[in-house]
Amino acid sequence: MTAPRTYAPSLLPPPDTALSPFTGYTRSHWEAHADRLLAGLTPYATPHLAQYRLPGRAGHAGAWSDGLEGYARSFMLAAFRIAGAGGRDAPGSTVISELISRYSAGLAAGTDPDDPEHWPPITDRSQSMVEAASVVVALHETRPWLWERLPDAVRQRVASWLEGFVGARPNDSNWRLFQVVTEEFLASVGARHRRSEIESGLDRLEDWYRGDGWYTDGDGRKFDYYNAMALHLYPVLWQRIAGDRADAARVAEHRTRLRSFIEDHQHFFGADGAPVHQGRSLTYRFATSAPLWAGALAGVSPLPPGRTRRIASGALKHFADRGAVPGRDGLLSLGWYRPFLPATQPYSGPASPYWAAKAFLGLLLPAGHPVWTAPEEPSPVDTADRYLALPAPGWLLHSTAADGIVRLVNHGSDRLPPPPAPSRPSPHYSRFAYSSATAPETPPEGPDGPDNHIALLGPAGVPTFRGRIHPLYVHDRQAASWHAPSGDEAGSPGIVSACVVHGPWEMRLHLVRAPAGSSVREGGWAVARDDAPPVGTSGPGWAVARRRDGLTSALFGVLGWDEDGRLPDGEVEQALDRNAVGRHSATPLLRLPHHPGGTRLLATLVVLTSDPRIRDDLPRPGRLAHASPAPDGTIGIVFPDGWSTRVGLLSPVPPAPGPSAV
Repeated sequence: MTAPRTYAPSLLPPPDTALSPFTGYTRSHWEAHADRLLAGLTPYATPHLAQYRLPGRAGHAGAWSDGLEGYARSFMLAAFRIAGAGGRDAPGSTVISELISRYSAGLAAGTDPDDPEHWPPITDRSQSMVEAASVVVALHETRPWLWERLPDAVRQRVASWLEGFVGARPNDSNWRLFQVVTEEFLASVGARHRRSEIESGLDRLEDWYRGDGWYTDGDGRKFDYYNAMALHLYPVLWQRIAGDRADAARVAEHRTRLRSFIEDHQHFFGADGAPVHQGRSLTYRFATSAPLWAGALAGVSPLPPGRTRRIASGALKHFADRGAVPGRDGLLSLGWYRPFLPATQPYSGPASPYWAAKAFLGLLLPAGHPVWTAPEEPSPVDTADRYLALPAPGWLLHSTAADGIVRLVNHGSDRLPPPPAPSRPSPHYSRFAYSSATAPETPPEGPDGPDNHIALLGPAGVPTFRGRIHPLYVHDRQAASWHAPSGDEAGSPGIVSACVVHGPWEMRLHLVRAPAGSSVREGGWAVARDDAPPVGTSGPGWAVARRRDGLTSALFGVLGWDEDGRLPDGEVEQALDRNAVGRHSATPLLRLPHHPGGTRLLATLVVLTSDPRIRDDLPRPGRLAHASPAPDGTIGIVFPDGWSTRVGLLSPVPPAPGPSAV
C-alpha cells in the first residue's frame, strides 16, 4: 500500500461562540485539526507505512530514527482520535477505519526485521526508547480496535521489539518514565518485563519532586514544560495501562501532585492562548496543555471544565491562527510559528513537533463530558492582574488583564546538572524573564543576545553570561538570585539580582562587583515581528522598542546608571532572523561605560506592554519611578503609578509571606 502524494487540508467547522465565547472551538474543531495533521503526513509515508520521512534537518539520531519518530508520534495522535470516536467512523466518513488500517500496517512492517522499513532496535539511551513510549500509549488506548485485531504473529513481533527496554538503561531524566509505561504495557499483554524496573523508574521520579506539584527533569534545577508534558503526564498514562496492578497509594500521590500543579499551570497561558516561551522542546507548542486534559481524565482537575477547554483550545487556536497548524505543506515545522531552527535542540528531527499530539488527550474524554459541553469560562489572565510566586522552580509570574500578557521572572531554572558540572548559558533558561508575547534572542552562532540579561563587557565587547543560577528567595511579588558572570564561581557572587513586579512593570536591582573601568550592559525584552522591524527610540537613561501592533518593550535607568551626574543615552539593538516570534527583532539596552570598581547598585525599570494607557505614556514613567537605599540594607521602590514597597537583595521584604496569587 502506497500513501497518496497530495495533501488537501479540510475545512474547520465554523466557530461556536455560544458554547465557546473565548475561542469558538469545540470538540469538532479538535477532531478536525487532528484529521488535518494526520492527513498532512500521508505524502511522506514509506510504502509499507512503517515510517514517515519528513523533509528537513535530521535529528542527531539520524534519518532511520526520524522515520520511526514520524510513525510513533503520529500514531499517538491517531490513537486519541480512534479511541475518542469509539473506533467507529462518522456517517459518510472513513477516517477512523483508514487510521486503524494505516497504523496496523505500519506496526506489521516496522517490527518485521526482514522488512526494509523495520524500526531501529531499543538499546541503551537510544531515541527508540522515546518513540516506544508513544507506541505503547497508542496501543493501549486502541486495544479493542487495533491491538486485539492484530494477527498473533504481529503482536509477538511488537512485544519482541518493545522488550528491548528490559534491562536497558534510559537517560536519567523523564526517559525513566518511558521505560515505566513500556514495561507496564508488556506486563499487560503477558510479555517479558521486569517489575523492578517499573518500580525503580517511579521511585526515581520521587527523587526529583520539589514540592507544590513541581518536579525537576533529572538532578539539578531543570524546570520547564517537561514538568507538564512528561513528568505529570506519564504517571497518568501509566495508571491507565496498569489498572489494578498500580499501587493505590502511589496513584493517589501522583494525582494530588497533578492537581496542585494544574493550579499553577493555568497561569502560564496568555489571553491569546500563547504559552510562556521558556525552556527546551518548544516546538511541541500546544502540548503544553496536556496536563490540563490529564487532570480531567484522572478526575482531579481543580479547574471548572469550561476553563480547561478555554485554555487548551486557546493554545491550539493560537498556533493555528498564526499558520503553524498545519504549517507549510500540511506539516508542523521545527520552530514556533515559522520554521526556526535556533529555537530547537540537536535531538529534534523533522517529525519531533508531533509530540504536540499530547494536547489531543482530551479526545479520550467522551463527547458528553463537561469539558466538551460546559460553556467556556475565563482564564485567570482574562479577569484580573495576577501575581504568583513559585518557590520550587524559583519563578515569579505576573500577568495583566489589559493586554493579556503573562510574564515569567526567572531566579531558579538553569537546566544545569549539579556541580562540579560546568556552568554554561542557554537563552531559554538563563534569561531573567520570559513571556507569552516574546521569545529570547537566539542567534544561530556567536554570543547570546542581550535581552533580559545583565553582562559585563570585556575589552573586545564580548559579554559575560548568566549560567548557573543560585536562588535566594521567591516571595509574594519579589524574587532574587545570584550568579557568577561567565561561570567563574570560585569567589563570592559576582552579580546579586532581585526584582519586584507590579502590573506590567518590573524593577530589577543588581549588586554588580567588577574591576574599575568595566562596562556593564543590561537589556530589556526583545520584541519581534515578521512584517516590519520594531521602531526604536532612546534618550538619556532610557530606550524603547515598539512593534507595529503596539507591543512595546522599554528600559529605564533608575539608579546607578549615571556617570558624573549624566545618564548615557540608551540604545535599541535591531536584529534579523534571531527570534522565534518574527524575523525582525529589537531590544532596548542601557550601558554603564565605566564601572567605578568594587560593588555598584543598579536599579532598572523594565516594562513589556501593549496596554495603550501605559504604552502611549512612554518614556515619561522612567522619571516617575524611584529606588532609594535605606540604612537597613533594603531598597525602597516607587512605581510609576505611585505603588511602593521595599526590596531586600539577600532576603525578602517584608518577611511574612502574603497570598501567592492575587
